[in-house]
Formats: sequence, C-alpha cells, structure tokens
Amino acid sequence: MAKAKILMSQPIHEEGTKYITSRGYEARVAPDFTEATLIKEIQDAHGFLVRTAEIPASVINAGKVLKAIGRHGVGYDNIDVKAATARKIPVCITPRANALSVAEHVLALMLALAKRIIPFDAATRRNEWEIRNSYSAFDLDGKTLGILGMGRIGMLVCQKARAAFNMKVLAYDPLVPKEAMEKAGAQVGAIPEILKASDFVTLHVPSMPETKGMIGESQLKMMKRSAYLINCARGPIVDEAALVKALKDGTIAGAGLDVFDPEPPKADNPLFTLPSVVLSPHSAGLTVECVIRMATHAAQAIIDVLEGRRPEGVVNPEALE
Repeated sequence: MAKAKILMSQPIHEEGTKYITSRGYEARVAPDFTEATLIKEIQDAHGFLVRTAEIPASVINAGKVLKAIGRHGVGYDNIDVKAATARKIPVCITPRANALSVAEHVLALMLALAKRIIPFDAATRRNEWEIRNSYSAFDLDGKTLGILGMGRIGMLVCQKARAAFNMKVLAYDPLVPKEAMEKAGAQVGAIPEILKASDFVTLHVPSMPETKGMIGESQLKMMKRSAYLINCARGPIVDEAALVKALKDGTIAGAGLDVFDPEPPKADNPLFTLPSVVLSPHSAGLTVECVIRMATHAAQAIIDVLEGRRPEGVVNPEALE
C-alpha cells in the first residue's frame, strides 16, 4: 500500500521532515509555491503543511484526498479557511511553537531602541567615540509597557518584561478575561489610555479586517513623543504611511518592526532611511528551536487528523463536526 503523502508548500526544518517520514508518511516539498504548481502537487496529498505561501480556494479544492492543513506558525491569513471548512478540512496552527521566540524578540527590539545599539555600533565602527557622551540611551527598568493583545505571546511579554525589567504593564484584549490578565501582572485598560501612558506599545493581535490599520494617525498622536511602537504581529495592523509620518515628525520617538505591509517590503520603503527604527525580516519566530517546534507541531497536527485524533490548534473546529 502506498504511503499517504504530506505536501509542504516550502521546505521546513529537517527535524520536521524526519518526524513525518519516521511515522510512515511520504514527505514532499513542492518545487515552488505558485498557485499552478500547488494545484498540481496537492492532488494526491492527504496532508498539506503550509508556511507563508498563499493558499486560495483553488489549491484547497484541487486536493482530491486532502484531509488536513497544518500551518507552520500561528497566523493563517494566507489560507482560505472558509474553503477548507466547506470541504471539512481542519486548519491547524502551532500555538505553542513560537510564543517564546517572539516574546524574546520583542524584548530584544525594546533593548536595541532603549540602549541605542544600532547607532552606537555604527558610530563605534566609524571611531566616533564621543557618541558615548550623548547620554541618549535609557533604562527599561520601571518604564510602562502597553500590550495590545494578551494571547500566548502577549502574556509571555508581560511576564518577562516585569521579571527582567520591573516594567509596569498595561494590557488590552477583549477576548481574554480581565482576571487572567491581572494574574499575569497587567493592569487592564482601554486602548486610548494605554497609548497615552506607555513608554513602549507592543502589538500582539491577529491580522483580520477588524485589526487592519488599528494603529493609524490618530492612535500614534495619542502616544508620548518619547514613546516607541513595537510590531512583531502582522504588518497590516499598522498604517505604515502614518507611522513613517509620525516618525519623521517626531510624533513618537521610534519603532521596532519585524513585520511589514507588504512583505517583503519594497526596496524604496521609507522606513529604511529612518535612524529611529530597528528592523528585522519577519524573523522573530525563526530561531532554530522555534522552527523545529513549528515544523514538528504542524506535522503532528496533520498526522493526528489522518490517524483519527483531535489535533491541537484547530482554527475551524466546525470542520471536525
């Protein structure tokens, strides 16, 4: 009997591939992730492990024997979940895989901005030693951190910021019980009051129509002129043009960004010219430990479905009914 096939839209860490084959399944990586190629490759696949490729209904519907989709990460805005649900195909994310890595990255961006790591490094390499007397770096200890979105990542950021830097944390999340946020050490508030009071504001909400542009010109104007915005969630959550304007005008002091709109950003993106910004290429969740967790957890979810078990992280539970 032929092995059931699990198709991967893009390569995953070898530990993920080993996980699949060690359990008796065929692991196949698509030659590329264009729509036409995926439509061809998915036709005999029982499972589909997706990274960042766009997966429209046309691809899902081409999977004649497709039973499960595993997302290599937690964002699933690149997958047509409605089409999968119509076919009774569960879409599973990896909720435990990237929270720690992304939370650490948030703190890294905060430290880089507070300690002026990027400009100090550049000046030191130019032998501009006197920059040390600019006294422009500052401590995180005792500062106020606003967290919009208190899911797994937001909770970890809250706990780590309090434990490492004695930060006061203000939090907002309409989907998380107030008691749970307070138990994590956060003071719960509304978005406007959080923006006005925070020295750093970090975003941890999903990308959806309701959150598109939730941080725009009016929200940026609520922030302190000395405040910094951190976004390691999704690019469309922030109105990028409004952010550029706010940074140029001095409406806020700076930003740390791991995500953009679109991705990859265009070569002439004005953010690239701003010295008050620290950037990374949507890599917060791409530590070696994290990519192994994402690959193996996504594979496990697919295998759970194929073997009749309820998988973790199903975003469309109605597909299992």
